[in-house]
Amino acid sequence: MALPSKRFTDEFAALIDKVVRVSTVQGIKLEGKLLAYNPSDYSVWLADAKNESGNVFPKVFLSGSNILMLEVMEAGIDMQKLAERLNRVFPSMVKYIKEADVIVVMDRIRVTKNGVVEGSGPAAERVQKVFEEFMKEEAK
Repeated sequence: MALPSKRFTDEFAALIDKVVRVSTVQGIKLEGKLLAYNPSDYSVWLADAKNESGNVFPKVFLSGSNILMLEVMEAGIDMQKLAERLNRVFPSMVKYIKEADVIVVMDRIRVTKNGVVEGSGPAAERVQKVFEEFMKEEAK
């Protein structure tokens, strides 16, 4: 049973910095960026949360016991798919760290959903080019 529980926690952690819509048991709906959560009860902290009336709140903390549903509004790119693509170009030199949502190429080039964030030289330039091609294909 530990494996499914860890998977749930990992998937929830991957939502950090993504835009989500939270529905509460009271019928309130808020949409904002998920900044943090408490893994013991899944209370959440949203930034720039907007309610259905259009009011914006800079910070909102919601108790996990009041949350009925959490919807992902901004899924982002599939980093696992990008890692597989990079592995075809750099065989056996690519690691995807799901918990951090980071790809490491050749133990020195770090790639996030924003592209190459660490590393330089011809290999880093090639990784950035693969990233940009991937993004163009995903946009279609």
